[in-house]
Amino acid sequence: MGRELKFKGVVKPADVDVQVKTDIDWFQIQGNVHIPGTVCSFEDLLDMYRQAEYDGYIKIGDNEYMKMTEALKKNIEQMDNVIAGYDKSSKSQLVGKYDVGHLAEILGDDGGLHAQMDEEFLGLLKRMREAYESTPEVPAGLNATLRDYQKEGFEWLARLTSWGAGACLADDMGLGKTVQSIALMLHRADQGPSLVVAPKSLVLNWENELRKFAPSLNPVNINSAKNKKQAIADAKAGDVAITTYGVMVTQKDILTSRRWNVICLDEAHSIKNRMTRTSRSAMALKGDARIILTGTPLQNHLGEMWNLFQFINPGLLGPWQQFADKYIRSPWDDMVQRELKDRTLPFILRRTKNEVLSDLPEKICYEQMVELTPEELQIYEKIRKDLELKFKKHKTDAEKDKAAKLHIGFFQELTRLRLLANSVSLVYPEWKPESSKIGVLRDILTSLRSGNGNKVLIFSQFTSFLAQIGNMMKDAGFDYKYLDGQTPLDERQRLVDEFQTGDCQFFLISLTAGGLGLNLTAANYVILMDPWWNPS
Repeated sequence: MGRELKFKGVVKPADVDVQVKTDIDWFQIQGNVHIPGTVCSFEDLLDMYRQAEYDGYIKIGDNEYMKMTEALKKNIEQMDNVIAGYDKSSKSQLVGKYDVGHLAEILGDDGGLHAQMDEEFLGLLKRMREAYESTPEVPAGLNATLRDYQKEGFEWLARLTSWGAGACLADDMGLGKTVQSIALMLHRADQGPSLVVAPKSLVLNWENELRKFAPSLNPVNINSAKNKKQAIADAKAGDVAITTYGVMVTQKDILTSRRWNVICLDEAHSIKNRMTRTSRSAMALKGDARIILTGTPLQNHLGEMWNLFQFINPGLLGPWQQFADKYIRSPWDDMVQRELKDRTLPFILRRTKNEVLSDLPEKICYEQMVELTPEELQIYEKIRKDLELKFKKHKTDAEKDKAAKLHIGFFQELTRLRLLANSVSLVYPEWKPESSKIGVLRDILTSLRSGNGNKVLIFSQFTSFLAQIGNMMKDAGFDYKYLDGQTPLDERQRLVDEFQTGDCQFFLISLTAGGLGLNLTAANYVILMDPWWNPS
């Protein structure tokens, strides 16, 4: 026999009273729901909605149900999506402060909920709305003409930071994230000193870019300061303190002892791991505006995105455990993907080179095929076939016996194959013949050297391969500059300046060292000897 269900009436938005109180990074949501014959808490209503057996109905007793109007159902569904956690001490649902716009829409006049919002909430909502109605002007003191997309990026940064929200500027490398950030710091210069945290290789670049694009700002290199504590304490409006992630960790107490105007993390994926000292030190910094710059906001997994957003807008994506349960451990479907995108989209701006091609000079890509000699190919194929056999899923008995004798690791052998494709002698030092790749490169450089004013960047992920290329270039009489991760910062900047303004045509650069913050605009040719590869 079926159950007899009793329907006790309809619950509508007007039956719900909600109070919003502002905490540091959260809004606390409490309230009551008037159900005929009783009053339950807003928390109970949410639980009944989440546990509903029948869509649009809440269970209020044994076999007793009440129907929610479509308007209330929509309100509760939207509220459930923005709730980031629960505070036991205040018995409140928590909504991140940076969800003020979403929360205001849910509690707005159209929804019909009885909502009481405190002054802090209303003040923040007013600042947000005023920000989006404004058109910030590019500072007159900016010594640069911003392209249209860069001007839009500056305005976007200025609007968000004006109401207290943080921002992730994730433009492709080379699109001018630095100059857009400098424009923001100049725009807010009278509000106090700013702080830039960057990889060691970018510190001098930031100094130079600040002097070039914003002469009225004063860059302060914390790393080179004899008295770091005094330099930080003396920083004033118009100053931009620049330091590295390493110094941020060792000088955490000093850097967190004061409040900054703009905090800018360059190559912010450096804090992607929430368990590291680097991440914890960054989270402890206090500032009025937080921005992060990265061309790769998501390198390996969604947990990295949570940490980056926890820095710029704490609480927006909820506590870590709830985020992991909802977006990482749960099935990934279109609805979940859309929900995460909706939450993060207002605070992340990414433009690719393809999207702004009309603003950039034309780029021509050419793929040069290099045929290995029979001897090189024989060695390469031996390693490749062993690797294929070792990790083949379905093996014959004979293959199993042979594979058992191969003591090799997957990623280790992939790296060896990449090295062999560059030069056999990188794996077997006794190998004497010249690499086929280096031979082809010599021909290309000979042709480019004869061109009028050509400047060429040559990249490889392997410094050992760059060394072989350098030997070939010396023998062939090519003058060149060389830079890798071991190059001191002062020497690095000198080499860049000499290449930019001097007669040297060629620059050998390791991908790791040269992939960050080198402004080599004098070059008109780039040669990638091997592509970057991230085994993660």
